[in-house]
Amino acid sequence: MFGAAGARRSPRTKLPAGDKFQNGQPPVWRAALFGLCPECGGKTLFDGPVKFRATCESCGLDYGRYNVGDGPAAFLTLIIGALLIAIALTLDAMVRPPLWVHIILWVPLTAAAVIYGLRVGKGALLASEHQRQAAEGRKVDKND
Repeated sequence: MFGAAGARRSPRTKLPAGDKFQNGQPPVWRAALFGLCPECGGKTLFDGPVKFRATCESCGLDYGRYNVGDGPAAFLTLIIGALLIAIALTLDAMVRPPLWVHIILWVPLTAAAVIYGLRVGKGALLASEHQRQAAEGRKVDKND
């Protein structure tokens, strides 16, 4: 059988067939939402609001070998900014609150949404890279 439904998993990946995961490995969504190590499931992924730890304290997985980059930051800036601006404009059109209400309401909400969104986005990318054993491409010499 061919196609997406019948595709076989590459023998190099650790992706489980179906919803079965190796013992201790959380799914990507759970690792992202709760900051879990993608290998053992321990709450050791972050060493601050959005900074990864160097290694997992439970299983020793090196988080430095994964390249998450700034992709989640740019993407989240656009999404969260658009959503909060739309909500703020709607509130302003309906209620007409004073400027200080907007400042008190939207500044902390924006900061909280960006920080939590970055945690989830970066955690999801790292867990996805780990489960798929992602690595940089390497040039293969055909003469060997």
